[in-house]
Amino acid sequence: MKAYVAECFGTFCLVFLGCASIIAGGFGTLLPLGAIGIAVTFGVALIAMAYAVGPVSGAHLNPAVTAGVFLSGRMPARDVLPYMVAQVAGAIMGAAALWAAANGSSNIAPISHAANSWENAGLYPVPAAFALEALGTFIFVLVILGVTAKKHRTPLSGVVIGLTLTAIHLSLIPVTGSSVNPARSIGPAVFSGAREMNQLWLFIAAPLVGAAVAGLIARTGLLERQ
Repeated sequence: MKAYVAECFGTFCLVFLGCASIIAGGFGTLLPLGAIGIAVTFGVALIAMAYAVGPVSGAHLNPAVTAGVFLSGRMPARDVLPYMVAQVAGAIMGAAALWAAANGSSNIAPISHAANSWENAGLYPVPAAFALEALGTFIFVLVILGVTAKKHRTPLSGVVIGLTLTAIHLSLIPVTGSSVNPARSIGPAVFSGAREMNQLWLFIAAPLVGAAVAGLIARTGLLERQ
């Protein structure tokens, strides 16, 4: 139960802090760096949670990561669904806190601005958005499984993972708003409109596909030093 609570809290913090950088000034006066500031906020939030709750739960904070860890053989099946439920619950609570703040202030954009959509840029068709989200998640999960492998785990693993997320967000924000995390997408979508809910399937399916491939590759032992 401690691990499930840690996952819920960690995902709450990731979604609250990351999405706050979007709706509370991601493209305004509070955070003039725009996409760079948003990507860095998500990355730093993940680093903080990796060290805060990592010793308790592993700090997955992402159903795709949990799927990848399970398929790599590093997690028992009985923990998979509770982890995912805790992550989604934390994401919804984080988005709810931002939704309440946005409703009470004229200086904060609607929470729907933080929801993922392949129509954000209007330049990329659905297959491209799906492929990029899947590939981004594949890279992200493979890095996680690599730096946390038993034979070459280091104290800087959390920093490497956070910087990897930052790099992925810098690449994908112009395309889909960058998810690579079904929980992060579900949270804001719940408090957004029909368009965001109708497009949510891609931000659940694509990350899970990418994570599954990464997990199966890790299971072969290719990420382990002999």
